[in-house]
Amino acid sequence: MAWTAKQMLLAVMMVITGSINTLSTKWADRQSAEGRDGNVHSFDHPFLQAVGMFLGEFSCLIVFQIIKTYNRVRRPNQEPNLGNQSFNPLIFLPPALCDMCGTSLMYVGLNLTFASSFQMLRGAVIIFTALLSVAFLGSTIRKVMWTGIFIILVGLALVGVSDIIFGNTGAQTDTNGIIAGDLLIIMAQIIAAVQMVYEEKFVTRYSIPAMQAVGWEGFFGFIVLGILNIIFFYIDAGAFSKLPTHKLEDPIDAFIQIGNNWRILLATVGNVVSIAFFNFAGISVTKELSATTRMVLDSVRTLFIWLITLFLAWQDFQILQLVGFVILLSGMCLYNNIIIVPAFRYCQERRRAGRHMTQVGGEHERLVNDTASGTGGFQDPTAT
Repeated sequence: MAWTAKQMLLAVMMVITGSINTLSTKWADRQSAEGRDGNVHSFDHPFLQAVGMFLGEFSCLIVFQIIKTYNRVRRPNQEPNLGNQSFNPLIFLPPALCDMCGTSLMYVGLNLTFASSFQMLRGAVIIFTALLSVAFLGSTIRKVMWTGIFIILVGLALVGVSDIIFGNTGAQTDTNGIIAGDLLIIMAQIIAAVQMVYEEKFVTRYSIPAMQAVGWEGFFGFIVLGILNIIFFYIDAGAFSKLPTHKLEDPIDAFIQIGNNWRILLATVGNVVSIAFFNFAGISVTKELSATTRMVLDSVRTLFIWLITLFLAWQDFQILQLVGFVILLSGMCLYNNIIIVPAFRYCQERRRAGRHMTQVGGEHERLVNDTASGTGGFQDPTAT
């Protein structure tokens, strides 16, 4: 079935806004500006950037409430279909905390490694989600899905190896930092998997509108991480922090740098706005098409990010990374039962149909020959 114009628009919006979200965050990380100490230094504020992401998610809840109020005013006698509204918002606190920890780790990792590797390594969430689903949800994983998981592992290993081998020859030369960034991103996927399993077990049974659910998680993440940013200001991180004050986070320095460099401001606004539209588009794609389509589009986003980082010379071309991405994508297709397995089954059906038609054709030809010879396809027992 062909996609409608609306579905095409949603798909394009998801790919573009998702790409902008990762690229804008990495763009900000690559900038430098004068800080509160009067010296120019790099923009190293991953925890504040994570707050911006939660602000974007929280905006989904604001939009949901605006739509809800608009429908009530416009149709006062008609009850809007808003799903289940009888739930305690605190059920979103645990997944918000998981999202907060995972996102913070990923943004720290993104600051250290390549944007393309960041996006590719996020595919590890499939592995951890599958294992936790078996352990806590009693899910069953078929052999082809285990095969997909193994192939994903191979692809992730190749991406990591390419970062180690080529990390000291590209635009980013801190090999140890790249390795640390990759490991932080992998660790973040464990937390993201815990979040997904929790949501499947405790949240999905309430049938809460997806935009409202994302908004509540954004609300709790924004509040909790916003408070933690203040606490981080009083924690001396030593050599772990690249900030001049060596604080774990310095929001004051971040805002001063944003004010002194319009590129950082643009990247920060782009991060907040893009994550809001990305969540909206992702939710809509799942609703209008399928979760599988959303996964495919997310893979397309990874390819876009990789190509753009090459074009911007943020990294050098790495054939091993390309091979790793192809293998990683193949494993995802096997796990989600798309493209590879359906294509294999289609070819099998075509072969069976071809053999059947050959057999039918041969039988038909034999009957025709028998008829032409006067036997009619059988032997007359009275014939001499």
